[in-house]
Amino acid sequence: MAARVKIIVLEKDPSEPVYRYVLWADVPIERQPFYANPTAQSAWTGATASDLTALQNGSVVERAGELRLKTDGTLAQAQAELQTRWAAFQNDITSQNKWARYGTTWDGTNWTAGGVN
Repeated sequence: MAARVKIIVLEKDPSEPVYRYVLWADVPIERQPFYANPTAQSAWTGATASDLTALQNGSVVERAGELRLKTDGTLAQAQAELQTRWAAFQNDITSQNKWARYGTTWDGTNWTAGGVN
């Protein structure tokens, strides 16, 4: 299942230009078992049952963060920066594969290649 939303603003500090946020990225099918966490919860209380299922089965991954703008930063600047951060996060999840050699084995004589796309 694809993430229903990509960026969620959790709060903005009223005295400072600081936003707390959550990013959701879609995980390639082959790597979903590595992201699966049956007890995963979201930092966003508005997450639906379907959202939580996606986080738990590894089809979606969440990253929480904080964005601090300059004192005179605007909402439009915050939105643009959050979109940039989401794009980088999604790119990382899609392109970085820590499991490219997962399951490679050696039987004492020969190596057998493994890996997850």
